[in-house]
Amino acid sequence: MTNPLLDMRGIQKTFGPVKALSDVNLQVGAGEIHAICGENGAGKSTLMKILSGVYPAGSYEGAIHFDGIERKFADLRDSEALGICIIHQELALVPMLSITENLFLGHEVASRGVIDWSLAHKRAKVLLDKVGLAVSPQTPVNQLGIGQQQLVEIAKALGKEVRLLILDEPTASLNENDSERLLELMLGLKSRGITSIIISHKLNEIAKVADGVTVIRDGATVDVIDCTVEPLKEDRLVQAMVGRELADRYPTRDPQLGNKLFEVNDWSVEHPDRPGQDFIRNISFHARRGEVIGIAGLMGSGRTELAMSLFGGAFGKNIRGTAHLAGKQLDLRTVRKAIDQGIAYATEDRKGQGLVLGDGIGRNVSLASLKSLARRWVVNEGEESGVGDGYRRTLRIRSPDLRQPVERLSGGNQQKVVLAKWLFSNPEVLILDEPTRGIDVGAKYEIYTVVNDVVAQGKCVVMISSEMPELLGTCDRIYVMNEGRFVGEFPIAQASQERIMHAIMKNEVICE
Repeated sequence: MTNPLLDMRGIQKTFGPVKALSDVNLQVGAGEIHAICGENGAGKSTLMKILSGVYPAGSYEGAIHFDGIERKFADLRDSEALGICIIHQELALVPMLSITENLFLGHEVASRGVIDWSLAHKRAKVLLDKVGLAVSPQTPVNQLGIGQQQLVEIAKALGKEVRLLILDEPTASLNENDSERLLELMLGLKSRGITSIIISHKLNEIAKVADGVTVIRDGATVDVIDCTVEPLKEDRLVQAMVGRELADRYPTRDPQLGNKLFEVNDWSVEHPDRPGQDFIRNISFHARRGEVIGIAGLMGSGRTELAMSLFGGAFGKNIRGTAHLAGKQLDLRTVRKAIDQGIAYATEDRKGQGLVLGDGIGRNVSLASLKSLARRWVVNEGEESGVGDGYRRTLRIRSPDLRQPVERLSGGNQQKVVLAKWLFSNPEVLILDEPTRGIDVGAKYEIYTVVNDVVAQGKCVVMISSEMPELLGTCDRIYVMNEGRFVGEFPIAQASQERIMHAIMKNEVICE
C-alpha cells in the first residue's frame, strides 16, 4: 500500500499503570473495507477512540496520518470535520426524538435561528434512501428496531460527508437478516468510494466484506492480511487473535445425564402491554441433571421473554403453568424467590440489566448473594473482595484490581463478571441468554468451559442463542421456538441448522 488514506504508527496508550496499547500500526487504503480483529481487551476500541478524537492528541503516543498529513484531533468535531465518523456498539441516538431530529442534532437545518422542518425532513428522506431505510423521517427512534437504528446512525454519518466510517461491532445485536443487509450496505458504500473500518468477532462476516485485516493482541499489531492477494484462513485469524491454536471451538464433554432436574409445564404468559393476549403459549420442557438444553429461534420468537417470565416474573403478567425443581413445585412470583430456589438468569443485556457499571468486580459478583456475605445486615467487605478475586482468577477476568469499574472492562470480561455473579449464587438451573454475543473466540471457549463445569456438578444449563453453530456445539438437546411456542425438539444427534430452520418456517410441532 503506497499511499494509504489512513496510516497510524507506533500508537501507545496507558490508563494509569495499565498499558492498553503498546505498539499498534494500522494502514487503510482509500475505498477499502478493513477489519480489525482481536480478543476482548486487545485494544481495538481504544485504538478507534484515538483515531476519532475521543482520546485527544497528547493523551497517547504515536502518529496519525490522514490524507498524507499528520493529524492531531482534539475531539470528535475535529475528526468529523475531515470526514471520519465512528458508530459505537452502544448507539448514540436520542430515543424520544424523531429520525430527522437525530440526524441533524447539533447542526440543525435552520435559517436565522429558526429550524426549517420541511427542508430538514426532505434532507433526512434523501439520507434514509441512501441507506435503504423506508420509514418516515418523523418516526421516533424508539419505534425502530436495532437494525433500523444502525441504519439511522449510518445515514447520520453520510449527512456529515463521511470519508472513513468506523463501525464497532455493528452486527453484535442484529439478527441474521439485519446483519446481512448491513454488510450489503457496507459493500454499497465501498462502491461509492467510502472507506470503512469494521471491528467484529464474526469471522464469516469479515471474510465476506474485508479487503484487509489487522489483528491486535495484547495491545500490539501481530498480523496483517491482504485479502485481495491471499485467501482469509480462519485458523490463521484465530491463532493470531488468541496466541494459540483452537483445534476445537467447543471444549469436549462426555454427558452424564441424570434424572429430570428442572421441569416446566403448560407455561403461558400474557404480554404486559397487550391485555388478554398471550405472548408465551403453553410451553412445556425439561432439563436433566448434567444436561445443556438449547432454545433456538428467530428474534422476537419469545425466547428472552420466556426466560424472564421464569425468572421471578421479570416479564409479563397473568403467568400460568407450573415449574418444578427435583420434583418440588417452585414459587417463581418474584426474582428473589427464584434466586433463593436455585434459578439464575444471565441476561442478554449485560450493560443495561446485568451489571452495575460504576461498581467494581467484587461488588458486582456479590450482588445476587449479599446475604451469604452479611453479618447482622452488614456486608463483610473483606469476604466480598476475596470472592471477587477468586472469580477474577478462575475466570481469567482481565482487570488491574477489583476496584476498577466494570464499565471499563471489555465486553468479554464484563460477560465473565455476569457469569461469576450467578455462579456465586450456586444455582441448580443456570439460564444463559445470548452468553457469547459480541465477544471473541477465545472468551467464547472459556465460557463454554464454564458451562461444562456447571453441568459436571449435576446441575443444568438452559442456553438461548441466535448462533446455531453454538447451540449445536454445546447442547445435548435443542428446543425450537417460534411465535411464543415450541415448534420443535431435537436430540443433538438429529439436530442441524436445516432442521431447526425447517421447524421455524413450517411452524408445526416437530419432535425427534
